[in-house]
Amino acid sequence: MTAPFIPDDAPFSDSQRAWLAGFLAGMAASGAHHSDVDAGDGAATQLDILFGTQTGNAETVAQEAASLATANGMAPRVRELNDIDMAALTTMKHVIVVVSTYGEGEMPDNAQMFWDAVSATTAPRLEGMRYGVLALGDTSYDQFCQAGKLIDMRFEQLGASRLAARIDCDVDFEDVATEWLSTTVPLANDGKGPGAAASALIDTEPRKSVWTRKNPYASKVIENRLLSGITSAKEIRHFSFDLGDSGMSYEAGDALGVMPVNSTDLVNDILVRLRANADQEIKGHDEPLGVLLKEKLEIRTPSKQVITEVEKIAEHDELSHVLGTGDKESLEAFLWGRDTLDLLNLNADITIDPAQFVSWLKPLQHRAYSISSSPKAHDGEVQLTVAAVRWKFEGRGHNGVASTFLSDMCTEGDDTPIFMSPNKSFRIPEDSDAPMIMVGPGTGVAPFRAFLEERREIGAKGRNWLFFGDQHRDCDFIYADEISDMSRKGLLTRLDLAFSRDQDEKIYVQTRMRENARTLFEWLEEGGYFYVCGDATRMAKDVDIALADIIKTEGSLSDDAAMDYVNKLKKEKRYLRDVY
Repeated sequence: MTAPFIPDDAPFSDSQRAWLAGFLAGMAASGAHHSDVDAGDGAATQLDILFGTQTGNAETVAQEAASLATANGMAPRVRELNDIDMAALTTMKHVIVVVSTYGEGEMPDNAQMFWDAVSATTAPRLEGMRYGVLALGDTSYDQFCQAGKLIDMRFEQLGASRLAARIDCDVDFEDVATEWLSTTVPLANDGKGPGAAASALIDTEPRKSVWTRKNPYASKVIENRLLSGITSAKEIRHFSFDLGDSGMSYEAGDALGVMPVNSTDLVNDILVRLRANADQEIKGHDEPLGVLLKEKLEIRTPSKQVITEVEKIAEHDELSHVLGTGDKESLEAFLWGRDTLDLLNLNADITIDPAQFVSWLKPLQHRAYSISSSPKAHDGEVQLTVAAVRWKFEGRGHNGVASTFLSDMCTEGDDTPIFMSPNKSFRIPEDSDAPMIMVGPGTGVAPFRAFLEERREIGAKGRNWLFFGDQHRDCDFIYADEISDMSRKGLLTRLDLAFSRDQDEKIYVQTRMRENARTLFEWLEEGGYFYVCGDATRMAKDVDIALADIIKTEGSLSDDAAMDYVNKLKKEKRYLRDVY
């Protein structure tokens, strides 16, 4: 088979070029995406690629694995982990698992039920399986890649053998993941060469945009306006970006990646603290120190290495104590409100070499925000709803990296580096007649604004119910005119508001859910979809508890039966979360 031709001047990185070559070769080899795999010696080797994802990254990597498998003459089958029952798992001979870790070492939503089943004492033996695990995570968290580590260990305990050692990828995962896949996927091919007949069973055809985290699109800002009132304790803003000639597309439910730069004030303060200047060259880096601190490195949130290295030299009793005891909660309490500069200032007398300091820092990362627009309603543009994060610690102002980059540095007409981050696990129902229940307080309303616009544009007849809330109605009811208009025109069948501080008793969205328990359960019984977006630490957990309680009470179910009901909603993809 002739290798596919990709022009030398095509605007692709090395990893994108390798992926595209594999994809085109795979397409030429297979000619089909949805056909049965024949039994027999001449059949293509079937490779099951299972993924667990919270934001879509693991699914993207899984689709890359499928393209590589197809190019190697194999028959890939890509599915979510939660879609796999134990009986099906025992029939799989060659498996690649791509799984991200969510929160503090948790499984992502679409992998939790699989983990519950495979970690149970009743899980079947897997002696006939050969597998590999690609884990995605963030070394900023203590439980780095914990989900992947657990699945890898459990498969081994159940008798499966590894195709290759597990790889744990940090936030800069693309090149590392591609290299691991390129060596591991062919190992599953039972000695067959890439010329073997193949028919791919790929659930979703992989697509890769030219515009990525490493190559973002410079989009013109169309709008940057304040949504919250002047008396609000929050600063919530609405942004609109021009997609121009980028060719980028998105769907309601996707996220937008924003590549920020660091605050000039923080950069200058760190330069002063280091007793260095912006033009200073740093060995091993092409850019001078000022550019590194401004554009390349994470200087707000202290990395683990910053914390441990500062502790060695700062002679600060409290920091040494909390690190020495290993008490995670005490360390979090100590770090609360502090940024990297605060740690450097724990001992103003110590001198820190700029090159050494740079070596402690992690690369500056993009931030992903839930898109708050439907492309059908806003042709050629994409919109966000963002809360600017600002606080004071010991008299010095502190800012969130991306939120204040957007708020303060992205005015109308400015270029802002963006790229699309698909989230296929968070979509409106395919059945336009199905009811939707949406719980999105604060900026959590963002994707539901997009959902409602989408349903309006396609003429969906399904009922829509929104639970929205914040602190005060008069200054925190963002998109109040739009939401009220949707309600008045019948697009919003029901609207329940919860403003926690407008009365003595705190009222939250989960309070309104419980007040409307009977109707909410009826909507679920009628095939309704239940969505949650927003804070994962408290709100989403409280909503999850309220939902289980409502199902138990209104369905007259036991605790176990109510949990089975919730799991059935998840299995049917009728309970979906976009939480952070």
